[in-house]
Amino acid sequence: MPKLPEDIIDRLNQMERRLKALSTAVNTRPAVSEIRPTAPTGSVTVTKPLFRIFDGYDHEIFADDILTGGLARPWLHLMPPVPTDVTKWPSTTSATFVTIARCFNPVWQPKLRLSVNTAASSGATGQVRVMVDDVQFGPTVTAGSTFDHLNLLPGDMKTKFGTTMKIEIQALAGGGTVYAQPVLIYGTQT
Repeated sequence: MPKLPEDIIDRLNQMERRLKALSTAVNTRPAVSEIRPTAPTGSVTVTKPLFRIFDGYDHEIFADDILTGGLARPWLHLMPPVPTDVTKWPSTTSATFVTIARCFNPVWQPKLRLSVNTAASSGATGQVRVMVDDVQFGPTVTAGSTFDHLNLLPGDMKTKFGTTMKIEIQALAGGGTVYAQPVLIYGTQT
């Protein structure tokens, strides 16, 4: 093998070290401990950090509130205080299922947990069920027991994300009145 000048070997070794360093730098992600946005050229200077996270379908799933701090998205729906007097709860005397309470909520998470207290007037019997977008969600319960159910929402989460779902509490009664009051509702992950 012909003898090469040492400077060529040194240069090859140096290039090999640089390639390894470059390869390591490309394949190593720095820790995300701070986010510093930069303002586009010619725009107003950004004075507060802006943080957004998107899922694989380009849905914005997390965002901060840059004006006052805290969480901007998902915003979390909180239950209002509800009456403790059963006679002020949504109710029915119908012998067939009728909707006695309805609400609309945004779809942010794939699962829903809903808890509903139920009651029946003296001597009455009945049942309570929950419908989400016109599909029964969870079991039908006997009036007087608690409906407490956690499960996936009906339908395809990929296409429902960010849309509005309809939640209905339906009841039927025999020989009196059946009451139902939602007391807990939230979305959660799978």
